[in-house]
Amino acid sequence: MNDVSPTVGAGIVSRAAISAAAGRIAPWIRHTPVIEIGGAAFGLSEPLTVKLELLQHSGSFKARGAFNNLLGASVPEAGVVAASGGNHGAAVAYAASKLDVPARIFVPEISAPAKIARIRDFGAEAVVGGARYNDALQASEDWVARSGAMPVHAYDATATLEGQGTVALEFSAQAPALDTVLVAVGGGGLIGGMAAWYQGDVKLVAVEPETSRALYDARAAGAPVDVEVAGIAADSLGARSVGALMFPIAQAYVDQAVLVPDQAIRDAQAWLWKELRTAAEPGGAAALAALLCGAYEPAPGERVGILVCGGNVDPSSIA
Repeated sequence: MNDVSPTVGAGIVSRAAISAAAGRIAPWIRHTPVIEIGGAAFGLSEPLTVKLELLQHSGSFKARGAFNNLLGASVPEAGVVAASGGNHGAAVAYAASKLDVPARIFVPEISAPAKIARIRDFGAEAVVGGARYNDALQASEDWVARSGAMPVHAYDATATLEGQGTVALEFSAQAPALDTVLVAVGGGGLIGGMAAWYQGDVKLVAVEPETSRALYDARAAGAPVDVEVAGIAADSLGARSVGALMFPIAQAYVDQAVLVPDQAIRDAQAWLWKELRTAAEPGGAAALAALLCGAYEPAPGERVGILVCGGNVDPSSIA
C-alpha cells in the first residue's frame, strides 16, 4: 500500500502516520464494533455493514483525533482550547480529563444542550456564545492569543486528520470486502482522514445535509468556499467551509458527494432507534439517511458500509 501521493497535495497525511496514531491512542479509545443488517430495506442485495462509532468514548469518533493531538504534543500549563459544535469539545474535554490537563471549550449557541452538558461533565469549562461554529472558533483563537493554551482544531489539523483516519484503519480490518463506505461530513476531518487511509481501495461517498453542504460546494468550485449553515444537523455537520488540509485528499480519493434533506435524517434516526435501539444524533444518522432517501443508489451486488458516527443526543428527541 502506498502513501497518499504528494502530487495531489495529500502527502501530509500518510498511512504510516495513521498507523502511528492508532498505536499512540490505542490505550485510550475503544475498538468500536461492526454489525451486519439486512440490506433489502436500503436497496441492497448484500447485507449493510454498520460501524457503531457512536459507542466511542465521549460519544463520537472525535475522541480519536483529540487523543492524537494531546498525546503527540507537549501541552502547556495553560492547557488546551477548542471550538466545537459539541462533539469535538466533548472529545477534547474527555481526553484532557484522562490526561489531567485543563481544557476550555468554546461552543456556539446552536449546540445541543446534551453536548454542552457532556463537556462540563468531563470537567472542562464550556463557554457558550455566538450563532455558529465560526464564532466559537474566533473566540477560541482569541483565548489562545491571551492565554498561551494549545489549540486543538476540530478538523483542519494534521494530528486531527491522522486520528480520525484510524476509523478507516479499523473498519478496513473489520470489513475488508466492502466496495463502498458512506461517511457524514461537516468540516471534513473524518472523511479526510479516512480517505487518506483508504486511498481509493473503496468508493468513498460524502453525505451532507442539503442545508450544510461545505464539501459538496467545494467540489463544485474546485476549492473550499464559505456556505450557509442551517438544519437539524448544523451543530455537528455545520462547518462554514471544509478544511484546507483535507480538501486535496478529498479531491483525490472521495468519489462522490450527496445531499440529504432533514426529514431523511430524522427518518434514519428513527430507523436506528426502532431496529437497533441505537440513539444516534442527526449527524450520526446522516450516512444512513442517504440510503433511506435514495440520495445514494447502490449498484446490484454492491457491498456497502456506513458509519454511525455520533450519539450525543437526548433519546427522548428521537422516541
